[in-house]
Amino acid sequence: MMISGVIYGFVALILIGIGISQLKSERPVGFYTGEKPPSEDEISDVKQWNRKHGIMWIIYGVIIVISWICGCILGDSVIAVVPLIGGVIIPLGFMIWHHHRLIEKYRIK
Repeated sequence: MMISGVIYGFVALILIGIGISQLKSERPVGFYTGEKPPSEDEISDVKQWNRKHGIMWIIYGVIIVISWICGCILGDSVIAVVPLIGGVIIPLGFMIWHHHRLIEKYRIK
């Protein structure tokens, strides 16, 4: 569990760092690795766009830590894998859905 804690903690710190950098960014941020961020002319409120994306990444990092803690509480049983994997995979679907909602809300048409 110690090794998984170090790995999950490191990944969570990276994701929280991404969120903080997006919160502080002056220019519009992107969501996907391969996605080109929109230009400032394409977004109606750049500050809110960045804020909501940054908060989303910070929450994802916190969820990863919580899923690891839940896995530790469940111990060495097979069921302990459920929160460990679920805490990583399930939020991704929500994040993609939320990102597309933000596109609809903040993109200038």
